Amino acid sequence: MLPFSYATRNLLRDPVRLLQKVLGAALVVFLVFAAGSFNEGMKGVLMASGSPRNVILLGAGSEESVERSEVSIQAETLATAGIPGIEKRLGVPAVSGEVHYMGLVTATGHPPEQALLRGITPGAFEVHREARILEGDYPRPGQVLAGRLAHHGLGVSAAAVAPGSEIEFEGQTFTVSGIFEAPGTVMESEIWLDRTDLMTAIQRDALSCVVVRMESPDGFKDADLFARQRLDLELVALRESDYYAQLAGFYGPLRGMTWLTAGLVGAGAVFGGLNMLYAAFASRIRELATLQAVGFRRRAILLSLVQESLLATLLGTLIASFVAVTFLEGITVPFSIGTFRLLMPLPVLGLGLLVGLALGTLGALPPAARCLGVPLPSALRSS
Repeated sequence: MLPFSYATRNLLRDPVRLLQKVLGAALVVFLVFAAGSFNEGMKGVLMASGSPRNVILLGAGSEESVERSEVSIQAETLATAGIPGIEKRLGVPAVSGEVHYMGLVTATGHPPEQALLRGITPGAFEVHREARILEGDYPRPGQVLAGRLAHHGLGVSAAAVAPGSEIEFEGQTFTVSGIFEAPGTVMESEIWLDRTDLMTAIQRDALSCVVVRMESPDGFKDADLFARQRLDLELVALRESDYYAQLAGFYGPLRGMTWLTAGLVGAGAVFGGLNMLYAAFASRIRELATLQAVGFRRRAILLSLVQESLLATLLGTLIASFVAVTFLEGITVPFSIGTFRLLMPLPVLGLGLLVGLALGTLGALPPAARCLGVPLPSALRSS
């Protein structure tokens, strides 16, 4: 075996080429981190947004979009009385008739942007237990409650939707009464307001859905039976967790596109790295042949070349990991129904490390094998 110092010394012989190897590997691994964190962030926020104990009663035929659903306003009262096993707290049943609407919202001094508005009653906090008001108060008529991340969707600073500020919607001005959080869910990007205010503003006389919280996940059967029996209401029951799982599947192609984009850019960088390694090894054909002539076997030389490549790619992987964890993790990314944060869980970090190892090992084998495949007499005579 060749000494390990031989590989490290060869790396330092050409600092410019070493820098190219390191930065090329760092680019590929960083793209893997970016694609992985994007996918994990979007999937995580959608899967965490639904509770298996919550059941959504939607209008039949609108199972894929609560915004398109229409439910009779009487369905809230009928569901409260007709579904057994609804959870109660201090004698108050956890039932929330809601209106969901995607519309243009204008923060003072800024252009209008799309935002998801939710018309609620106090029962919303009984159903969505993860939501709580951080500052300010529950919205009265003429007021709204902004999600902690709503300003990202509007493209404004947090101060622009702070308590006391104003927003405009459908020609009406609303005052922000407070800020709420719902950690890890899409609700943090929404704007909540009094249900009557929203129905009046959009001239709507029907709910989008009725959400009920059951005492146990098995309570879905009772809610589903109610929806099937009340044919006059034209309802369909869905577990809230299943609804958001469907949305995660809907955004699957978008997540796939991030992997495809990262793969295409990474492939270009890999092929460029192969050419660079071949040029680096080809310039040392006589040196490699001399090593064979003095008694080193080809597999020992091949292993040394792989070590040399691994040192460069793992250094690039380390740089990419540092940049991703420092500057990429935690970035908030808006999408159509909310926002999510880029995440760097252990599986994504592990995938990046595996990619770095694969680049260093498999990337070095083709050029090394080709250079070592030259007959020894010809290699010794090469210039």
